[in-house]
Amino acid sequence: MPKAVQSDIDIAQKAKMHHIRDIAAKLGLGDDQLEPYGKYKAKLPLALAEKDQCKYGKLILVSAITPTPAGEGKTTVSIGLNDGLNRIGKKSMVVLREPSLGPVFGIKGGATGGGYSQLLPMEDINLHFTGDFAAIEKANNLLAALIDNNLQSKNRSLNLDGRTVAWKRVMDMNDRSLRRLVCGLGGLAHGVPRETGFDITAASEIMAILCLADDLPDLKRRLGDIFLGFTFAREPIHARDLNAQGAMAALLKEAVKPNLIQSLEGNPAIMHGGPFANIAQGTNTVIATRTGLCLADYVVTEAGFGFDLGGEKFLDIKCQSAGFDPCAVVLVATVRALKYHGGVELAHLSVPNAKALSRGLENLTKQIENVRLFHLTPIVAINRFATDTDEEHQVILDHCQFMGVQAAVMEAWEKGGEGAEELAELVAATADQCTAHYKPLYDWNQSVREKIEIIATRVYGAASVEYAPGALKDLEKVKQLGLEGLPVCIAKTQSSLSDQPGLRGRPRDFVATVREVEIASGAGFLVPITGNMMRMPGLPEVPSAEKIDIDEKGVISGLF
Repeated sequence: MPKAVQSDIDIAQKAKMHHIRDIAAKLGLGDDQLEPYGKYKAKLPLALAEKDQCKYGKLILVSAITPTPAGEGKTTVSIGLNDGLNRIGKKSMVVLREPSLGPVFGIKGGATGGGYSQLLPMEDINLHFTGDFAAIEKANNLLAALIDNNLQSKNRSLNLDGRTVAWKRVMDMNDRSLRRLVCGLGGLAHGVPRETGFDITAASEIMAILCLADDLPDLKRRLGDIFLGFTFAREPIHARDLNAQGAMAALLKEAVKPNLIQSLEGNPAIMHGGPFANIAQGTNTVIATRTGLCLADYVVTEAGFGFDLGGEKFLDIKCQSAGFDPCAVVLVATVRALKYHGGVELAHLSVPNAKALSRGLENLTKQIENVRLFHLTPIVAINRFATDTDEEHQVILDHCQFMGVQAAVMEAWEKGGEGAEELAELVAATADQCTAHYKPLYDWNQSVREKIEIIATRVYGAASVEYAPGALKDLEKVKQLGLEGLPVCIAKTQSSLSDQPGLRGRPRDFVATVREVEIASGAGFLVPITGNMMRMPGLPEVPSAEKIDIDEKGVISGLF
């Protein structure tokens, strides 16, 4: 049984952080290639990610089985694996997403890892960091203001039909009361009344655009390509028609640059961008990943939630768009999640139960099969929790051996990089021996329905896909706009392989239902929305915000 470990925040506050210049020096970077944000954070110049000057390292994706509500520790594993790779003599870097304040103040907590496997400065990262989310929010809301201003204009109106505008304002907070509202009330001087609402910043198209842009000119082009709605004559209107892209790009001038930080063990890390994986593409920026690949021999990156969500989108959207070719996939599994999929309720997951765990292995089996659909090699990381037993670990290890998959118990939370050395050896060997290229699941030129149905049937395991009347109308709109060649970024619950949160394990013979298809032409993908997915989450009954405090000396407590 692991020994007790201090709270994450105690460890972070007592850690001896290196000056960010010393971290940059480990990568061979000088002061002229660094834009410090205080002592422990810095922006990196876009020039470091130029394609023609980059000798690419080996890309390693960390994903997971279908998680419990609190998550299974992908970030902890990613950071620990990177520390482990550095401990065994590999020049490695971890490249991750930035936290959203929604989960920080909601139920899931921060995104800097945990225990002795975390990124620093933890409090700064989990709160305002370098202001990237604020810049994204401002760029998004500028476009919303320009839309409403044009609807009000008498002399420069584009004749945009406000009823066709789906663009919403955003804020980085869980607030269900803002999902749907009416703006423009108060008479002639206050705008044109129309129905609108708020999304959370991490689910915005601006976030998706920032994360898929190759460089600043590409960012500006994508911003201009945002589809806003139709005129009364049914002509499409884009952000470029409002001359919005220049000002929006100016607001994102600093946000587009990757952020350099460090791990608890003093290893370099990049954290940049933060789209959710259940309602967006769920991976950090292309620029950040490419910067890592240019600076290190091995790059560990993460895709949110289970492999059916973040992993599929990482491979079918991000890697195809940016030309990345990953060498290995680490699937994070936990005893508690497997028991959950075996029928055990959340309150009893700490009780040893090898039989329930065995029943839940079918979820791991499906996610292993999903990785192999892309012609990639999965490696299972068993993220150890204090309540695990050796017997339960052995059940997982035996199952992995039966499936021909390498596996290791991961103890980075308790031991840092030392607890990840076995996994690091497996991952490095797999990456070094990698000769085949991954194979995307579909061709972007296939019809939209074909792409949706390939993912739903092959990755989720659905028997078929049904389309609500609204979704069928949306597909006609996609065809009218000539956007059928875009990939699909399916919005689906993270709690199940299916589109129904209550179906655990490996659901079979279910029908997936697409209720609408949103257009994200600037980001360069379509968003089929399944089930009851929403782009603005709500707070839980007891939000984490109630436990966070700061004392008279400025020391924060309750943040995790």
